[in-house]
Amino acid sequence: MHSGSVVTRNAADSKSAHGAPPLDAVSRAIIEQLQEDGRRPYAAIGKAVGLSEAAVRQRVQKLLDQGVMQIVAVTDPLTVGFRRQAMIGINVEGDLDPVADALTAMDEVEYVVVTAGSFDLLIEIVCEDDDHLLDVINKRVRTLPGVRSTESFVYLKLRKQTYTWGTR
Repeated sequence: MHSGSVVTRNAADSKSAHGAPPLDAVSRAIIEQLQEDGRRPYAAIGKAVGLSEAAVRQRVQKLLDQGVMQIVAVTDPLTVGFRRQAMIGINVEGDLDPVADALTAMDEVEYVVVTAGSFDLLIEIVCEDDDHLLDVINKRVRTLPGVRSTESFVYLKLRKQTYTWGTR
């Protein structure tokens, strides 16, 4: 894994969907530069996209402030003490929002998505070991009001994790 990755929200969404205006070609090019290397200097980005270093800095800050992207260090959980990852499929009775909100608040939950299909929600959990994973699933996830059932998919090996899909 590399540090300084850029994770984008759905950058093509309109203002009505996420409160941010649609992205122009220059902002998209800046995002793609940062997805290649989140530590790339603003001067180098400016040269690639035709803006000054100050203009790039301003655009990046605006994209961060609008929640269009975030710049984070992406690690392989195994190398930083988290030996167990799992995707959990969850079926919910009633309103999904309170369950999704409760899951979002849990430190071990790295990813929460509402889905259409076999599960109402999918979450990704990162834990220290099997005992920690069992504790999170059994005592914290399954006991949430509205959780009807769960199915766990324990990760055996991380084969690919990338955030370089560019923009649309």
